Amino acid sequence: MQYLWKILHRYSNFLVFLLLEVAAFLLLFYNQAYPRSSMLSTANDVVAWQYERVNDVGDYFALKHQNEQLAQDNAMLRNQLTLLQGDSIITYQSAKVVQMTTDRLHNYLTIDRGEKDGVKRGQGVRNKDGVVGIVRTVGLNYSVVLPLISEQSQLSCRFKKNDYLCSLRWDGKDTRIALLTDVASHMVVNSGDTIVTSGLSPVFPEGLAVGVVDNSVLNPGDSYYTIRVRLQTNFKRLKYVEVIRNANQDELEELEGQENGLD
Repeated sequence: MQYLWKILHRYSNFLVFLLLEVAAFLLLFYNQAYPRSSMLSTANDVVAWQYERVNDVGDYFALKHQNEQLAQDNAMLRNQLTLLQGDSIITYQSAKVVQMTTDRLHNYLTIDRGEKDGVKRGQGVRNKDGVVGIVRTVGLNYSVVLPLISEQSQLSCRFKKNDYLCSLRWDGKDTRIALLTDVASHMVVNSGDTIVTSGLSPVFPEGLAVGVVDNSVLNPGDSYYTIRVRLQTNFKRLKYVEVIRNANQDELEELEGQENGLD
């Protein structure tokens, strides 16, 4: 106790000064409008910033829900459009991409729809821009899709301007670029030509957007072009897709299998 009194006595002048400073500050704060309003304004700024961050988080989850709802609405509208066009065979089901690779030669993506949702192996997958890929493996709740940006993928296409048939493959380099093959030298190819699905398989309906010709090269003596196509689908930003259901797909594939067995 004596030691404490010695400490207080030794620093008494400093403690008195400190108390006077606190008293002066309180008097200034409560009696002067500007300092008080300045401190209150600062406190309000801090609170406002905190509320803004909370609102940002809330807006993020709200936007996520809105995007999912928008994807479902798009699929529903596409179904209604096909009915209006007299096509009751093709329907679309919305799905979300939950996992995807884009930096491999054999890329894949996983969607949150599976067997319980009616998804089957071999069904086509598209997004709002164009072709995405084909369902390769189906689980109960999820499915794995083989996208266009895989060296294992091949797509039957045609030129929109004249229905000339061709085939699309990915060369494993750029996720926005694929190569057209089987385009003979007598064909006139221009940059900007639109490439669409051929409709020669039950996987994709005819005329679905694939991409546009980026550039073409025909070397002297070559029988076929080397053509680069800029894909409509941006796989780096892919979030929502639609699974394409063809009511006649099983029957058509069974018939094709029987024909192949006769070869």
